Amino acid sequence: MFPKARNIESAFQHVRLFTAVIVAGSLMLDAFVVWWSFRIAARSEDRIYVLASGKALEATAASRRENIPVEARDHIRTFHQYFFTLDPDEKVIATNLSQALYLADASALRLYNNLKENGYYSGIISGNISQEISVDSIMLDSRTYPFYFRFYGTEKIVRPTSQVTRNLLTEGWLRYTSRSDNNPHGFLIERWDIKDNHDLKAESR
Repeated sequence: MFPKARNIESAFQHVRLFTAVIVAGSLMLDAFVVWWSFRIAARSEDRIYVLASGKALEATAASRRENIPVEARDHIRTFHQYFFTLDPDEKVIATNLSQALYLADASALRLYNNLKENGYYSGIISGNISQEISVDSIMLDSRTYPFYFRFYGTEKIVRPTSQVTRNLLTEGWLRYTSRSDNNPHGFLIERWDIKDNHDLKAESR
């Protein structure tokens, strides 16, 4: 009778040990599955898909600090393209300059007002002149805030009888501001100044 009781007790201990091992293993597996699910969810939040020409392209999200140079250069490029790309159409000029002035402070508005008072924009319309800009390079110092930049480009002015190419060098500073539809990068150009805008060449058409 006693050997049978010892066998039952021993079997019960084995069953209890086995059950404890199974429970512990299940808890560890559950914990791993939960951790892995959170990890996959976090990764999925860092990815968005952009539909372009009927194709889904994956884009990876990143912190703003990592994208500062890219976003800042694009902000500077966009501002200069809006400010200097002009056609002999009052609505085109008004639209482009309105967009440009959302991206800069009163220094840009001051230059715009000076050009307007001097008849620059009315001369473009009456003279059937088109003006466009090409970006050569943008130097940005992102080590100090606000961020200093220099813009290097060329300006092409097309008249009915001639075409003039000008050098364009500007400088200014960038500071953070709120993002909006009119200012998607969330930067504002300050103390903007044209340092050089001399003629490079003139050609007859």
